Amino acid sequence: MRRLMLVLGALAFGVSCDAELKLPSIFSDGMVLQREQRTPVWGWAGPGADVTVSFAGQRRMAKADKAGRFMVRLEKMDASKELRPLVVSCGTESAEVKDVLVGEVWLCAGQSNMRMYVDEAKDFDQEKAAANHPQIRMFVDISSPNIEPQSDSRGSWKVCSPETVGKFYATAYFFGRDIYRELDVPVGLIACAWGGTCIETWTPAASLEKFPSVMASKAEEDAKAKTYDEAAEKVRYAKRLEEWKKRDGQARAEGKKEPRKPRMKKDPHKSENYPGNLFNGRVHPWIPYGIRGAIWYQGECNSYAMDRALLYGDLLENMILQWRKAWDAEFPFYAVQLPNYKTPQVDPVEDDPRAFVREGCLKAMKELPKVGMAVTVDIGEIKSNHPKNKQEVGRRLAQQALAKTYGRKIVAGGPIYEAMKKDGDRIVLKFGDAGSGLVAKDGNLKTFAIAGADRRFVEAQAVIVNDFVVVRSAEVAEPVAVRYAWAINPSECNLFNKEGFPASPFRTDNWPPIGR
Repeated sequence: MRRLMLVLGALAFGVSCDAELKLPSIFSDGMVLQREQRTPVWGWAGPGADVTVSFAGQRRMAKADKAGRFMVRLEKMDASKELRPLVVSCGTESAEVKDVLVGEVWLCAGQSNMRMYVDEAKDFDQEKAAANHPQIRMFVDISSPNIEPQSDSRGSWKVCSPETVGKFYATAYFFGRDIYRELDVPVGLIACAWGGTCIETWTPAASLEKFPSVMASKAEEDAKAKTYDEAAEKVRYAKRLEEWKKRDGQARAEGKKEPRKPRMKKDPHKSENYPGNLFNGRVHPWIPYGIRGAIWYQGECNSYAMDRALLYGDLLENMILQWRKAWDAEFPFYAVQLPNYKTPQVDPVEDDPRAFVREGCLKAMKELPKVGMAVTVDIGEIKSNHPKNKQEVGRRLAQQALAKTYGRKIVAGGPIYEAMKKDGDRIVLKFGDAGSGLVAKDGNLKTFAIAGADRRFVEAQAVIVNDFVVVRSAEVAEPVAVRYAWAINPSECNLFNKEGFPASPFRTDNWPPIGR
């Protein structure tokens, strides 16, 4: 815990500072500072107060502004495993942050699949026993959503150990562990996900004005907020809860499925899904903390309706740009493409919204610099939206970062569709990121579909020829489009590179969803 020291008999709130010296909770014991950057350190003191920040032989000074906020930037530092104090002093007051490391810091955000803990992932007992990694630290942010940008967060830094790792975010931890193993430098992970949330809440609200459908939905929530009565809602909720208790007790007695417990309706302006609220509550307090980059696992909430799914690529691209603008840095951003889920694919093409969210993720990754994507369409689960194999998700994200951010000479991920060429009754597909070659895992290529101008997709035969895939069907004499793994659960998709990474689902057309 951060320690506040009063020196020379000063009063509790200090004298020369005229107000209590205060640091954000992110500057707390066990923190990790980003190496090789001019790291900012900030906080609050009395207006106009002189503040000194000391760390690792550096001594930086600043004057608090009229609101009492101060900030200094430490000079660039190499990574260090040495536990050192960071001391901030103002007049007779001093705040000390203990056990500070310098290394690599990553922001880890999204919804429930990012929020899933290590003790919920597979092989927890083994992972727990092997989790003696004091150089890996995680700050689990528990801040609330807010309609206004916040200046401080709630949470604390935890040192990775068998006792603490169970409540580390699984994807973030396995990502950070692989980074640590490869680079041998401390790793700090800022964990700020929230289950069941849409991308709009993680985005600055003002930047969403370019999306009419988002603004229309926001206007509906604003109207509800005007008539929201918390006291009346509490009464209604208490009544629903009593009714639920009776039904629940009866269901248990009869051995039937228990009814879902009701939730109290929130003021829309306090909701975790109101546009901008989690950016304000969980991202904004960290700006401009030094980070290397961000990892992102989200999209499920935007895949429940086709209209929202079709917007996902533009929304993701916008969010990345807004975060970079807020930090004033084009930092790396690596996303997880949604896994396979529910009933395995039956038809050649199944226009489920999740397929379009995957495409949106791919679109953003193609259009922006310093980005990458972990394809997970091969490691999902039929009955769970929260697959337990987070080790592989973290590994694939780390592979992206090691190749693209840290310059390792390795293959970053799986094949990505680049271009097509019509050749008589065949379509020839070109791929990037083929690594040392394309392969069909477990036999012939599957889940390829082909269509002519009538837009009717049929199952296709696909073969690998050098680094190309040639697709055809006897049913389509003049093909114009191909799709691959286009379904909520293309469980048989098997195009990989020789390094073992799966190809991303894709389509060569831009036709509207079936039935629209």
